[in-house]
Amino acid sequence: MDPSVPNGPWAKRRAQRLVKRAVDVAASAAGLVVVSPVLAAAAVAIRATMGSPVLFKQQRPGLGAKPFELWKFRTMSNETKKDDRAVDPSKDAQRLTRVGKFLRDFSIDELPQLVNVLRGDMTLIGPRPLLLQYLPRYSPEQARRHQMPPGITGWAQINGRNSLSWDEKFALDVWYIDHWNLWLDAKILWTTASRVLRRDGISSAGHVTMPEFLGPQPHKVTTPPPRA
Repeated sequence: MDPSVPNGPWAKRRAQRLVKRAVDVAASAAGLVVVSPVLAAAAVAIRATMGSPVLFKQQRPGLGAKPFELWKFRTMSNETKKDDRAVDPSKDAQRLTRVGKFLRDFSIDELPQLVNVLRGDMTLIGPRPLLLQYLPRYSPEQARRHQMPPGITGWAQINGRNSLSWDEKFALDVWYIDHWNLWLDAKILWTTASRVLRRDGISSAGHVTMPEFLGPQPHKVTTPPPRA
């Protein structure tokens, strides 16, 4: 059986899925209205400092690893020179602008994903959607993170976010998959606000965000206990 095929609590708890979707629609619609001034200000700042496009759009794997188009605010410059020095397009630290860093520090760059939630591509709470190129690199256990729709925030985000190793992050994602319920979602949503304000785990040591995932580490990974 494909490990990414929905299974476990997500497949069995139909009533809770319906409640979760209703909350997603109501919260994302209300959220877009409430944060519309922030969205407008961010768009103006990006346009003024980095030019077009304002949004960063990229194919990411969703439920069952099915691709969808994810939206984020753009945080990196496309310039080939900075302070008369060549910019390496593969190095995020060189391309991240001051405005982009501010947007990332307060997770404002993620706000356009409320549109993804409203459309049903994503949910408020779930494993983060990563790159399509990572799909063949997951172990069967890690691939289970696609058994639920991806989220804006999740169990890994409130337990370290990008300060975690890939193995730790995926273990937390799978733990969430196996233990998902509406009360756990409420806890994650409540905790996310304080994590964002404290700017915990924005980046991994030595990186602006996270290094590339190249595959499971050779040592055995055990699921860490809940920490939030």
